[in-house]
Amino acid sequence: MVHLSVSALLIRFLLGGFAVVACTIVAKKLGEKTGGIFAAFPAVYLAALLTIGLDFHGGQLISQSIILSKGAIFGMAINILVAVLAGYLLPRMGWKKGIINAMACWLVVSSVVVFITSYML
Repeated sequence: MVHLSVSALLIRFLLGGFAVVACTIVAKKLGEKTGGIFAAFPAVYLAALLTIGLDFHGGQLISQSIILSKGAIFGMAINILVAVLAGYLLPRMGWKKGIINAMACWLVVSSVVVFITSYML
């Protein structure tokens, strides 16, 4: 199991929270579409990449950065799928059912990807 320092977790938490607040402010000031574009900003990935140096050094830092980046590619692709699905479901099902179904889809697709990448590759 990988050990993460409390300071790295705190930085990730603060950067992720700041990104959510910033997206909300942008959406209110510039409109929903612009807010949506800002919401796609990979704040969690960047926070993880920036703070990984607190927990790893040398070759292990490079190795963990590569692993994190490869995982981020899959995660971002799944996020695009879920955003498209949510854009389809929300107007048809309402926001509560649409979000629940989109998140359920995210859980299923993410679980399948984790299973495939962990056990088959």
